[in-house]
Amino acid sequence: MSGSGAARPGPGAATSQGITVKHPQLPLGLALKESARFESFFPGQNQEAVQTLLSAATGRGESLVYLAGPAGMGKTHLLQAACHLAAEHGRSTAYLPMQELRNLSAEIFQGLEQLDLVCLDDAQALACLGEWEQGLFDLFNRLRDTGSALLVAAERLPGRAGFELPDLVSRLGWGVTYTLKPLADDEVLAALAYRARGRGLELPEETAGFLLKRIPRDLPSVFNLLDRLDEASMIEQRRLTIPFVKSVLDQVQ
Repeated sequence: MSGSGAARPGPGAATSQGITVKHPQLPLGLALKESARFESFFPGQNQEAVQTLLSAATGRGESLVYLAGPAGMGKTHLLQAACHLAAEHGRSTAYLPMQELRNLSAEIFQGLEQLDLVCLDDAQALACLGEWEQGLFDLFNRLRDTGSALLVAAERLPGRAGFELPDLVSRLGWGVTYTLKPLADDEVLAALAYRARGRGLELPEETAGFLLKRIPRDLPSVFNLLDRLDEASMIEQRRLTIPFVKSVLDQVQ
């Protein structure tokens, strides 16, 4: 499917802000994080996975990509980045965080096959829920019939995610599967510097080393803290020195 083609309308059609409220089954306020872009993601050893998602988002690559890994690996960031990129290419998208949506009905899957790209986050939240598993299985088949792409993220690979429907496990394994690899300490430092540069911040090496000893290693925590530091430095017009960073850390911990 070409990324330059016209977006197909549907009940869950989305802009770069996320799935719209036109879908009668979806709650208000379901939107993408503006900063969740491929340009702001430091891939480390996950470069191949990122490239595959880039291609899928623009309609030139795989129609099914499955990302596995524990919380904090950047799965949500990558799925939302794919939605942003797809929308920039005129493609209709939906981002569905299943941990938040599973208290609704599996009817929210109806009509999504009319979209170009569907991104399903926290898929493990549907495990052992018969209606949801069947609904996802049926959605997979409809997306395959229409040629739409499906990106799935879960904490574990399909066969270990707890799904009870054998056909669903089988279908989810048909595409390209990646287990995301964590960043080593030197890669976390590089990720900090990379994200800081993207925000126009100067992060001295000694300050980055100090942060590495004080913060969790998962990417969301790292980037959320950097967002706080950026805001604080703008308000107080301070450089990211170790004393200043320590004062901000003391406020948020």
